[in-house]
Amino acid sequence: MIIQSTRVWQAGQFMAAQLEVQQGRIEAVYAYGTKQADEDYGDRRIVPGFIDVHTHGAYGFDTNDGEPEGLREWMRRIPEEGVTSILPTTVTQMPDVLTKAVGNVASVVEKGYEGAEILGIHFEGPYLDMEYKGAQPPEAIARPSVEQFAGYQEAAHGLIRYITLAPEHDEDFALTRYCSTHGVVVSMGHSSATYEQALMGIANGAMSMTHVYNGMTGFVHRQPGLVGTALRVRDIYGEVICDGCHSHLASLNNFFAAKGRDYGIMITDSLRAKHCPPGGEYDLGGHPIEIRDSGLAYLKGTDTIAGSTLHMNRGLKLLAEKAMVPFDAALNACTLNPARCLGVSGRKGRLAAGCDADIVVLEDNYDVYRTYCRGKVLYSA
Repeated sequence: MIIQSTRVWQAGQFMAAQLEVQQGRIEAVYAYGTKQADEDYGDRRIVPGFIDVHTHGAYGFDTNDGEPEGLREWMRRIPEEGVTSILPTTVTQMPDVLTKAVGNVASVVEKGYEGAEILGIHFEGPYLDMEYKGAQPPEAIARPSVEQFAGYQEAAHGLIRYITLAPEHDEDFALTRYCSTHGVVVSMGHSSATYEQALMGIANGAMSMTHVYNGMTGFVHRQPGLVGTALRVRDIYGEVICDGCHSHLASLNNFFAAKGRDYGIMITDSLRAKHCPPGGEYDLGGHPIEIRDSGLAYLKGTDTIAGSTLHMNRGLKLLAEKAMVPFDAALNACTLNPARCLGVSGRKGRLAAGCDADIVVLEDNYDVYRTYCRGKVLYSA
């Protein structure tokens, strides 16, 4: 199959090109018009598929539910917003719930599913700080334990690829070192860590930060905290929720001005309520939440933000059109950067020969026109 457009994202810019797709991969890239095209998208933008490394659910399903069909439905439908790869993300709960949740993801991966590719599991908690827990259930927060985590990883059949933890509670940084040397990305978040503690976390293997600005010590000029660390240490990754509500547009611009085009990662931090009709009753970690007019989720009856209903393509639009982040940095944040962070940029996050044919065709207003997951059309407007 040959697809082409006058605007195909290549080498940090748009160019007229065509992609040859065979057996789920990009076989070759040619100059526009070289071969007879099966699909000519005119001047619509063709970009790599989006990668969401922090998302709890959608379509009424939450990762912690541990229900195989709910997970399969999520993966099948999420390409409608251009997502082609994903890390289903847990939320802090008791060990039996977490064990079932990660085991469910492993079972679905092994038995087969259709849609966005599950690259692994994001294990958010339970090793968090009580003061900066946000909406994470306090009754289930635990001290970091290599032995306990190894049990979760066994239940996940090795699929936990990314963990959020509070480094200041990780005694001697034992779990941080264990994860970083066993193929698990350590992301610091929901944390009261000082700047100095964060630097020690990085020195012991942490390489990312979870939803920068939210659930962490803020920036004060004499006490930089985790936010200051994210801005100062430019060669570690940082997730950021790009809905314009979790963080002010100016804060998003500042973040990407510090990180540049290579280390910012856009996330949705979406909940089960995403892509659901308004007015329903939902929960997070067993606690009731409510969705307000802004699209934000709050713990019911409080002003504690509990997550978002952000669509990835809308996050890209907000970054580029409202936060005034350069387009290459904005696009990299939801494609190449998360792929690099996870160590899969050899096949994800790029439109290049040898990469998976994860391809999104965007309208100028950022609506998704078509999404290919490993060469197969999974969404078409």
